[in-house]
Amino acid sequence: MNAHAKNVSSEHRLTLSELVDALIATGRVPREEAEAFRQERRYYRGERHPLSVIAEQRGKLPEPPHRVLDLDALTAWLAEWSGLDYYHIDPLKVNLTAVTDVVSSAYATRFRILPVEVRADEVVVATAEPFIRSWENELRPILKKDIRLVVANPEDIARYQVEFYTMAKSVKGAMKRGDVARTGISNFEQLVELGRGKASIDANDQHVVMIVDWLWQYAFEQRASDIHIEPRRDMGVVRFRIDGVLHQVYQIPMPGMQPLRISGARKVAAGLTTIEEVLKVAPPLQDLARPQ
Repeated sequence: MNAHAKNVSSEHRLTLSELVDALIATGRVPREEAEAFRQERRYYRGERHPLSVIAEQRGKLPEPPHRVLDLDALTAWLAEWSGLDYYHIDPLKVNLTAVTDVVSSAYATRFRILPVEVRADEVVVATAEPFIRSWENELRPILKKDIRLVVANPEDIARYQVEFYTMAKSVKGAMKRGDVARTGISNFEQLVELGRGKASIDANDQHVVMIVDWLWQYAFEQRASDIHIEPRRDMGVVRFRIDGVLHQVYQIPMPGMQPLRISGARKVAAGLTTIEEVLKVAPPLQDLARPQ
């Protein structure tokens, strides 16, 4: 563990001044440049994470090849300085259902944390506030697992806190609104037959719309060419085709698959087996970027 981390005697949120001092001490930023920045921002009391504020300066490392200190580089430095591992959040590898069951959205927001992996014996939790640790003692006996704390980009944490929990909430909401959720039917063949009948939930239901909008936006950001909705016996799977390779993005319990109904360009049906049925009525994802 880093010597600084060992010497921290009290919990606190990182401050701009603290990080500037540390960047100088570790040789990441020239003293003159750092002092000028500190003087310029001496009255800063904003809610943004101080790393984000520092990253806006686009400073460069003093030694060749003079790499720009962008937010990812600063986050990696923060991890090293605080004695924790650096973690890049790849949403394609996150099991949203599992991580959002670890803590509530309000709890994650309060402590600025985000569970990113759930394993048999441990939970990996990302933070950009490495010296706020009291929540670990609260969670460990509840989870009955070890907690491994990692440092991640603060803007990624803030963004995915909203996206992951909103998506999970929408899936649960859609499940509650469907007849399948109430009857407890989980057999794949029965669900397919139900999907051919009259829909028990309107395609414009806010939960369904939220799920589909998230999938379209997420697919476009990941430069996906296809979205695959694959009903299975226990868990439905959402996969994106990126550069010719299928990546699993989300798992939806089968009771939540039946309500997914979209008209026109957003058609997604629980009984769909091939993406071609969607593409007949949906424009290519690349077309979404073209001005109307």
